[in-house]
Amino acid sequence: MKFIIPCFLALAAVCTASEKPNIVVIMADDLGWRDLHCYGNALVDTPALDQLAMEGMRFTSAYAASPVCTPTRAAMMTGQSPARLHITNHAPGNPDGFALKDSPLHEAENIRHLPLVAVTIAERLSAAGYATAHVGKWHLSHVTRAEKGLVEKELRPEKQGFDLNVGGCSNGGPPSYFAPYRNPALADGKPGEYLPERLADESIAFIRQHKGGPFFLNWWPYSVHYPMQAREALIAKYRKRTEIKDPIYAAMIEAMDTVIGRFLTALDEAGLRDNTLVLFKSDNGGYNGDNRPLRGFKGMLYEGGIRVPWIVRWPGKVKPGTMNETPVISTDCYPTLLEVASLPPTENHTLDGKSLLPLLTQSPGFERDTLYFHYPNYAFHQKNRLGSAIREGAFKLIRNYDDDSLELYDLSNDIGEKHNLAAQSLEQTQRMAGKLDAWLREMDARPPVKR
Repeated sequence: MKFIIPCFLALAAVCTASEKPNIVVIMADDLGWRDLHCYGNALVDTPALDQLAMEGMRFTSAYAASPVCTPTRAAMMTGQSPARLHITNHAPGNPDGFALKDSPLHEAENIRHLPLVAVTIAERLSAAGYATAHVGKWHLSHVTRAEKGLVEKELRPEKQGFDLNVGGCSNGGPPSYFAPYRNPALADGKPGEYLPERLADESIAFIRQHKGGPFFLNWWPYSVHYPMQAREALIAKYRKRTEIKDPIYAAMIEAMDTVIGRFLTALDEAGLRDNTLVLFKSDNGGYNGDNRPLRGFKGMLYEGGIRVPWIVRWPGKVKPGTMNETPVISTDCYPTLLEVASLPPTENHTLDGKSLLPLLTQSPGFERDTLYFHYPNYAFHQKNRLGSAIREGAFKLIRNYDDDSLELYDLSNDIGEKHNLAAQSLEQTQRMAGKLDAWLREMDARPPVKR
């Protein structure tokens, strides 16, 4: 049964609704840590997000809860680890028991949708008087053939606490970025309409309609996920920059930045800037861009697969132009938004994340020494090794399940994870491995299965 906020708390929330901050969460898809100009990509123009970083806090050691999308999205909605949720791969994933030809392992069993019994951040905010909207990619409603009685439409955002759902369904990527979109949760626009522009229009319409507040806008652009599509004029701009490997991808990044800039301008014009927290991040590491100096890409437990851009602006609370090196993770979003909205923890709901409010306000009180990751599945590209990982301080350890090997890296001196220190730092390696194993047991994490 879902948590129902006590009546007296609900009434109190309604009474103070005008004092509660508005919340906007924008989560890009497959955007790498280095893909924005303000994160070091000098070849692509992202003035809106660069400005957002100048007006807020930019995290440099931020992580997705998983190297692929569906688990991270579930973690964002619940504040729980993908390992605890048993949602560990992108939907629909691979066939049950999928194993590579030469691998000794079948991948772990995993759930492909967010169960309705989960208490989402949208449900908590809605019960507290927030108008709620989901715009864009959902990817938390896939139903397998074996799950009889479940209907994909009944697992979409409007069944998980959102008053409005625009575009959220089981789609992992858009069939097309240009109308007709062939999206069952989005009415088609005129032929040639561009999806990022349409979703920005929908987001702007929502905040204008609810500018009396408070509102929660969960805008998860499909950008910059495959298929690679952008307006030809913008692609032509980047074709002239000969250092760029993929001008279409670069154009998609700038197009996303442009519509976010238009949205932020609309927020200002509606007089909502000062009472609105804006959080921007990505759902996993990059796949189509250049992740260097990071190793790996989407679907891998190396930094290139899990480290992401993360920016927060909240006027009067977050000091402009600040940078924070503290490791943070997607599961932190749920408890952070609860505290921002002055809501108590969710009853009978274990949280694996921590509120980032002390970091955002540069106040004492944030304590955590480890981050954990569990990816016992094969990504769509089938180039990853099944594994789990722990980051403790500057050190990161990866356990590979195919041969039970361990990799240890000092990220403070080796962000590219080139030098495996496991053999020469045996004591630390074994200690961290033991800590990782204890966490996996606590999560009741599902491991891969030997063939």
